[in-house]
Amino acid sequence: MEDLKITVVSSEGEIRCEAEGQDQVLMVYMGEYQPGDAIVFETRETDAYYVIRVDDCMDEAYVYVTAPKIVYTIPFHEKKISYNPKCFTGERHYITMRKAREFENSSYRNLAKNVMDQHGDLGCYPHAFANVETRGESVFAARNAIDGILANESHGPWPYESWGINMQDDAEITLDFGRPVDLDQVVLYTRADFPHDNWWVKATLVFSDGTQEVVEMEKSVKPHQFCIQKKHITWMKLCKLIKADDPSPFPALSQMEIYGVNSSQDNSQDE
Repeated sequence: MEDLKITVVSSEGEIRCEAEGQDQVLMVYMGEYQPGDAIVFETRETDAYYVIRVDDCMDEAYVYVTAPKIVYTIPFHEKKISYNPKCFTGERHYITMRKAREFENSSYRNLAKNVMDQHGDLGCYPHAFANVETRGESVFAARNAIDGILANESHGPWPYESWGINMQDDAEITLDFGRPVDLDQVVLYTRADFPHDNWWVKATLVFSDGTQEVVEMEKSVKPHQFCIQKKHITWMKLCKLIKADDPSPFPALSQMEIYGVNSSQDNSQDE
């Protein structure tokens, strides 16, 4: 195998298409996806940054990869409705993988966004997970909060997918960056499908360095922006969510954005 490889495989392990490359690999898969199909991304170099496109109807994902093989399961049926309905359809699919460029690795960016995030720790970061997702439905999964979709004036299928807490008072969501990062801004898009929705008036941000920040919010469709300086953290948790005094029991998070840079290798440390 060359440095990079993409393979489309069936649930039985049948190889439907494969492509290899050195610093970049491009695949055009001519075929219709079937339930159980997966796209496997392989690399010889782990603990490194890559840019991956799993579907031509989705943004590229800038990710930190810690495993030699990332298995991306094609969503079907109920799992599909939190995605653009054009994704993974038809008989022509454009899939790419390349090593990230140095200017991308050093640039100021939204460190939370990962359009290819999935359930489970699969060695591809950033990764979001939570202690509750409403009824286990895909439209309320933790991954929805980092997929880059900002629409928040309704709830349910794409583009209104969100992280739903099933009315659970101790709900919390964790964003694992997979490596040390330096951040200076946290932006929260709370769901604003009023009057169906409630909203949070206060929340706590807990960081991997042991520190906490309490933030306050209000009833708004606009993003809540917080300037918070943190260096060399590897994860952040949003918890201790306090609802407003409103009849609705349904607060939710549409999107979180974390702005900053990858920590320099010279100063990075494990948390």
